[in-house]
Amino acid sequence: MNLVSRRSAAKALVSPIVAPVLGGLSQAAPRTPGKEKHLLYVANPGIRNYVENGGVGITVFDIDDGYKFVRRIPTWEVADGAKPENVKGIAASAKTGRVYVSSLNRIVAVDAITGKRIWDRAYEGGCDRLAISPDGKILYVPQLEGPFWHVVDAGNGNGITKIETKSGSHNTIYAADGSRVYMAGLKSPLLSIADPKTQKVAATVGPFSNVIRPFTVNGSNTLVFVNVNGLLGFEIGDVTTGKKLHSVEFQGVKPGQVKRHGCPSHGIALTQDEKELWVVDGANNFAHVFDATVMPPKQLTSIKLRDSPGWISFSLDGGYAYSSTGEIIDANTKKVVVTLQDEAGHNVQSEKMLDIVVANNKVVRAGNQFGVGMKAKS
Repeated sequence: MNLVSRRSAAKALVSPIVAPVLGGLSQAAPRTPGKEKHLLYVANPGIRNYVENGGVGITVFDIDDGYKFVRRIPTWEVADGAKPENVKGIAASAKTGRVYVSSLNRIVAVDAITGKRIWDRAYEGGCDRLAISPDGKILYVPQLEGPFWHVVDAGNGNGITKIETKSGSHNTIYAADGSRVYMAGLKSPLLSIADPKTQKVAATVGPFSNVIRPFTVNGSNTLVFVNVNGLLGFEIGDVTTGKKLHSVEFQGVKPGQVKRHGCPSHGIALTQDEKELWVVDGANNFAHVFDATVMPPKQLTSIKLRDSPGWISFSLDGGYAYSSTGEIIDANTKKVVVTLQDEAGHNVQSEKMLDIVVANNKVVRAGNQFGVGMKAKS
């Protein structure tokens, strides 16, 4: 089923605003052997340790069948009366068929097809939002707001080395071409860029106006788009020169209190074709859409969300935006077409999700938790 037919089916079978129940809303065509399956993997609890937003584990949804719940893959057991650890990040590799989920203290690696646990390791100083190399061999794991990143063997979880930035390590993007790793910390206005060949910081971008929160990059590795503390909007940096270029504030809204993160805009993503930039507004419960073909990007429209958003990303085919509020948004019409619900009918919310495509019982493509641009340098 192609993007157009999947999008048409979704529109015909669910409310254009909010669908109260996923089960039975869409009828996927019978699959034939070898046909691709498009799945969404959501790590829970993906908003703090709030189990009411999806429980504990990886919830899997069938994208072709209206994002219907498929199964739950166990991650960590939680003792009676204990609270689960916050999930901090998710990464996957089509090369190895593995999914990695990080929590406050550890990482678990599971087989994406069987759900079997491959390894489970704790790391000094804890873990945050990790990233995986394009060949699926290396993980960059930020210590939980600490001075360095762990460089980890993705095959067995063993530590290889550490990269010190003293920036309050937090968010990580591994460039799609494998040439560099972007590392943002909660205590620095500078974005560090490591060279995977030397495992050392080779460059920085900034300083930005405040410390860096979520960020994304374009496909040619020339521009970064960052959220920063205190700004209801975003800033842009030039990777080549290392300079900050622009600061953009949302129009038509006012600053206000946010539920989480202490940052009014905590979530930013490029569409794969890099024509649009989507940025969340946690103070006013919006996703704001910008024309990214002009500099600085121009605000186009806004999408009202059911709760305070703290993250946004995109499906592999670019057809849908994924809000951490559990709402699936048609990227073309800018309408919410589905809301995620688990096996018990509970609403699912998470800031850690990505697509996985399966064919012949093998992972053939894997997305990422960041809305990274895919337009290569011309």
